Amino acid sequence: MERAGSGEEITICTGADDVCCKCSHLKGERCLVDEDSDDEIREMDRRALKLLRLSADGIVQWPLIKDKIPGIIEEWTKTFCNACGWRKACEQYFPVL
Repeated sequence: MERAGSGEEITICTGADDVCCKCSHLKGERCLVDEDSDDEIREMDRRALKLLRLSADGIVQWPLIKDKIPGIIEEWTKTFCNACGWRKACEQYFPVL
């Protein structure tokens, strides 16, 4: 897993992003895992932006995001991770979930 460098700029987007680009379920800009998946992902994006106090289409330095994560991770995990079907994939890299 490649880690973001301390000075790396992150482009804030909603919907399909660099994480999604290799997924076979991505068709155009939509996730087609199931009929609700694209809407669910976009809701997660909206919630993440709100929790991180960021706006879509902005560019930020990685440390700005990294420093905010400890303050939101409990709410994020409770809201999204506990019932997520992809949880095991994340736990490979983030065993504290």
